[in-house]
Amino acid sequence: MVLGPGKVDLLEAIGRTGSISAAGRDLGMSYRRAWLLVDALNHMFPSVLVAASPGGSHGGGAKLTDYGRGVAAAYRRVETRARAAMREEMAAFNVLVEDS
Repeated sequence: MVLGPGKVDLLEAIGRTGSISAAGRDLGMSYRRAWLLVDALNHMFPSVLVAASPGGSHGGGAKLTDYGRGVAAAYRRVETRARAAMREEMAAFNVLVEDS
């Protein structure tokens, strides 16, 4: 499994809402889809990203672990740097194309 912007959006939404279900709703996905993604994410890293407690009559919930926050933040830093590099490359490309 690859980590991408959608999965990081889910991690961040869980961090905001404290719930896999609410995070999934915020992102327009079913609880099952959100839960399966969280389960896959938790298994693809050496530490869990999301700690969840069972729901039921006592509510349950989920929280982003410190490790999960770190992974999401690192991904966003890479994304920001990639966007900046792409802007520079596209500017150079546009100059090249306009000159032809």
